[in-house]
Amino acid sequence: MNAVVTASGLVKRYKQSVALDGVSFEIPAGRIVGLIGPNGAGKTTALKAILGLTDFQGQLNVLGFDPRSQRNQLMEQVCFIADVAVLPRWIRVSEAVDFVANVHPRFNRSKCEAFLARTKLQPSMRVKQMSKGMIVQLHLALVMAIDARLLILDEPTLGLDILYRKQFYQTLLEDYFDENKTIIITTHQVEEIEHILTDLMFIRDGKIVLNTDMDAMGDRFAEVMVSADRAADARRLNPLDERQIFGKSIFLFDGADRATLESMGEVRRPSVSDLFVATMKGTYA
Repeated sequence: MNAVVTASGLVKRYKQSVALDGVSFEIPAGRIVGLIGPNGAGKTTALKAILGLTDFQGQLNVLGFDPRSQRNQLMEQVCFIADVAVLPRWIRVSEAVDFVANVHPRFNRSKCEAFLARTKLQPSMRVKQMSKGMIVQLHLALVMAIDARLLILDEPTLGLDILYRKQFYQTLLEDYFDENKTIIITTHQVEEIEHILTDLMFIRDGKIVLNTDMDAMGDRFAEVMVSADRAADARRLNPLDERQIFGKSIFLFDGADRATLESMGEVRRPSVSDLFVATMKGTYA
């Protein structure tokens, strides 16, 4: 299967910092990839490079295009949602639909209007009259009506309550995603996207520190809950992380022998958020 994104040795420097430090990765078609990292790790810079919104050193191919020199052709195949506050507050629903219909060659007006009909949005409503959840519904209606091969979401549910966040991702899966589309998501609400991801990338200090598919993650990493009398045995196996809960210790291991872990206690697959915390220890010191 051809890669949708192929990056090799990406470097992006600002005056006093390095945002991307020799980043290399591939994203195949038909995947939902979580690009996860702390603030300032390089997530948004990586997305900007993919979208042709910033220059960089290294090689980057997105859907067969170089984002630096072929951005116009690339953006016919790509959709991008950042924080929904980017929509102008004066614009009406009908005007937003007209605008996208006139600028994007792969926009399907009837599909957009069908989605809007399932909401409380009216054509004459202005963005300034909407709740943030309603603005997200407008964003989704516009984006899902575009037959894009790559969808990039940068903190798309920032500031929304839990009901709208869940609705956002459910709609994305049920009404948009298929094997011909690829989605890249960055978010700090890791636990809410874990169930939809096929692949996971952790970025820290401008470097990719973990790049795996979700099945391989479950095979590679394991947590074990042990009683106090076995904690010393677990520590000798060099865990990535240790935390206490209800008088017991939970250890997180990378590549440890499963039978050995099972002899010490209850073994389970770690959550993405627990793995993220263990991987990023020291980042916020």
